[in-house]
Formats: sequence, structure tokens, C-alpha cells
Amino acid sequence: MSLDKSIKSALISVYYKDELEPIIRLLHALNVTLYSTGGTQTFIENLGIPVTAVDSITSYPEIFGGRVKTLHPAIFGGILNRRDNPSDQHEKAQHHIPDIDLVIVDLYPFEATLASGASHQACIEKIDIGGISLIRAAAKNYNDVLIVSSRHDYEHLLSLLETKKGLSALEDRALFAAKAFATSSHYDTAIFNYFNQTAELPHFKQSIANGQTLRYGENPHQKGVFYGNLEAIFDKLNGKELSYNNLLDIDAAVNLIADFTDPTFAILKHNNACGVASRATIAQAYTDALAGDPVSAFGGILIANRSIDLETATEVNKLFCEVVIAPNYEPQALELLKSKPNRILLVQKPVALGQTTFRTLLNGVIEQDKDLKTETAEQLTTVTQSHPSATEINDLLFANKLVKHTKSNTIVLAKNGQLLASGTGQTSRVDALKQAIGKALSFGFDLKGAVMASDAFFPFPDCVELAHKAGITAVIQPGGSIKDKDSVAYCDAHQVSMVFTGTRHFKH
Repeated sequence: MSLDKSIKSALISVYYKDELEPIIRLLHALNVTLYSTGGTQTFIENLGIPVTAVDSITSYPEIFGGRVKTLHPAIFGGILNRRDNPSDQHEKAQHHIPDIDLVIVDLYPFEATLASGASHQACIEKIDIGGISLIRAAAKNYNDVLIVSSRHDYEHLLSLLETKKGLSALEDRALFAAKAFATSSHYDTAIFNYFNQTAELPHFKQSIANGQTLRYGENPHQKGVFYGNLEAIFDKLNGKELSYNNLLDIDAAVNLIADFTDPTFAILKHNNACGVASRATIAQAYTDALAGDPVSAFGGILIANRSIDLETATEVNKLFCEVVIAPNYEPQALELLKSKPNRILLVQKPVALGQTTFRTLLNGVIEQDKDLKTETAEQLTTVTQSHPSATEINDLLFANKLVKHTKSNTIVLAKNGQLLASGTGQTSRVDALKQAIGKALSFGFDLKGAVMASDAFFPFPDCVELAHKAGITAVIQPGGSIKDKDSVAYCDAHQVSMVFTGTRHFKH
């Protein structure tokens, strides 16, 4: 038997009617018998095209306000009967069931309804029953039936009908079936996650419908794919395609800048900030951020939380950087920054990001709440005899924000709203401090009057001793070590102020 199948009948029942008309007209031109329900039936009738109501096949009306339309053996039998199975064909004839060769359905917009903030009952009413059942039935019997489960596939279907004159090959039907099961599984995942907000069942389910193949993964020998909708977060104004490593750095940059409200510029490399400054103007913020580490800034990711003007763009244009992110660009600034065709320019939209993170690990996945805690002055506890000044408190909070977004173990040194240096990803905290001090001095910074932030407690007083000898006058840390008193005692003996936050900020 030929694997090509002729489409002689179609069941069409959709929520969205956009771009459906050309398909309806072409099916009619190909002498395909059309079956439909409700609003779709009316839509087809208004086009002046013959259509048979589903209830004329089932001899049963739509009931319960349309909750039950197509759930009937006459419909599902027409889809699921195996055309090459004599027993199926005998039963089909016995019960006067017509074949259905093409099914075009979509699903009630559950996710869109949920995102709109609609009531619980409104969301429940948008859980599709008949549509999801039709999709699964037609996809299961892809050997005989072509299933179109999304309006996003209308163009593909139209091309197929035009090219093959109403025929479909097995590989066509298998491809559409795969898309159909992707549609149904994604839909069910969204519903499950909605219910599981209260049920809290120990199941991990995530589904992202959009995938973008990247040039490669972390390294050229690794494959890479991004799943998500970048266009919902950014408008891309210039540059080459984003890479896997670009995306990691952009994610780190976006999360870091979200913690700052004053005009702030940050430069990141390998997910860590190498330059950050908060200033009265974004131009000065960039200049001082770059001063923090002009060497590491080469090839980095730049992000600002204010519009980039021509003054700022003029300075940025002197640096080779992979990506620039800002909420807006003044026209002259944009024109200048576009002069480098490969430089990626992104406008960040005010879109809320997810509040959980997850990653693959061993033979499973670990998930956690995102670290969204940002300490305020009111939450600090001074544990030394010396109290930090108002300026030092501002710098301590500034440094503590950076600690949260830097790989552990980390130490951050800051002064006057500027990152002086950080020790990142070290296996000991004292090594992180030594790295930070050495780096700050290599770029000519005077550490006298600077502050130190640590992502976790000090198990020994060695860090505060090194910091004090380098010129540090105030320290912020979570506290919680059984030897906290040793670090506090050293600070008291040398007029160094120390505050506890009570919150650790590991990042791995």
C-alpha cells in the first residue's frame, strides 16, 4: 500500500481563525469534505464554503456550554481507524463512521489566560479537553491522518497542500505528529505547574516551545541550543548571532544590574563583574567601571541601567566588547555603536524574569529559588565597637550586591560606589582576598578607606587582618562562624567596623 495518503476529509475546529481562510479555500478547491463545530463552522459558512456540522455525524448536540463537542466515537473512530486493518474497516462500515484524513485544531489559550491575571475559574475554563484529545488521536494514527495542532503550522500545511495537491507522505505526517505531541505535552506541563503551585508534588516539569540552535556550545566541539524567547526580553539592534557564552554573560549581567537603582554601568567577563560603578551620570559610571579592570574589559559584556548617550557611546566605542545592553540608546549613540558590525547591541525590555533556577546534575536536575535577597541598611547588624560611617554603609551595601553575583569563594573591595577589585571563584577565602588586593593595587587604587564584602563567613581572623593591613576600614559579611568572635576581636583592636547580614550569598 502506498505511504502517500490523499486528503479527502478534514475536521477543523480552532480557537484562532487568523490565516485559516487560505487553507479553507484550498481544501474546498481540492474537493475535501469539511467537518466543523461552533465558531469555526460559522467562520467557514461565512466564506460561502460548504461545511458539515459535527453533530450531524454524532447525532448529538454540543452540551454543557460547548464543553462537549467532538468527544464521540463517530469522530474519534473516523480518526483512529486503521485504513489497512480489515477489522477496523468492517466496524467503521457497520457503524457508518466517515474517515477523517486531516485534523486542524488548536487549544484554548490556557497560558495566555493565566498570564493575564485572570481568575482561577477563568483559567480552568481554558483547559482544553476535546482539542487535546483530537490532537493525540490524530497524531497516534499518523500512518493515516495528518494533524495540524497550531496556527504556527498553517503556512507549512498550506505549502504542503499546494505542492502535493492534497497528498501527504508518511514523513510529512510523522513530522506533524511530532509537533502535535510537542504541543500537547507543553500544554499539559503548563497546566500541571499551575496546579502544582499549591499541590507541591515532587515532580520536575518544564517545557519551552522555542529553540534556537547556536553556533556551538561552551566550546566549538560542543553543540548548543537556547530554549526560550529572547525577543520577549531584548530588541536586537546590531551585531552577529549570540553565542552560548554570550548568553551566559548576558544572564549574569541582567541579574546583576537589576539590583541597582542609581545610574550604574557594569562590565562582565565569564559571568563575573570586572568593573562596576554607580555615578550621577551613566557616562561617568562607565568611565569608572572601566577603570576597575581595563584589561579584563576587553571582549566583555557591557550593561547600563540608563539610556546610553553620545558621550557614553564615544567612550564605549574605543573598547572592543562583545555585547552592549541598555534600556535605550540615543539616536547618535546608536549610530556610532553600530559602526562595528559585529558588536551586539541589545535593548532590554522591562520584563520580569523567572524566580527559580535549575540545572542538570548527575542523572537528574536540581532546582532552587533564585537568590533575590538584597540587603538594606536596616538589616545590617553592627558587631564591632566601631560603627561604619554613612559613606561606608553605602559602599558596604554596594559591595554586598556584587558579592551576590560573583562566583564563590569571593571577596569584593569597593570604595565610593566603585568596584576596586574582586577575588573570584577561589577555593579559599583568604586566596580570594589576596587576589582582590593584588588586583586593586596593580591598577593603582588606594585601598585606604575602602570596604570589603564576603559572600560567606570568615572561619578565621586572617582575612580581616589582611584587609586591615591593606587599608580596609569596614567589612560586611553574613556571620555565623563559631569563631566570629575572633574576627570581631581583631576589628575592635584595630578600629575596623564590621556588620553582619545574616545571609550567605554563595554562587556556584
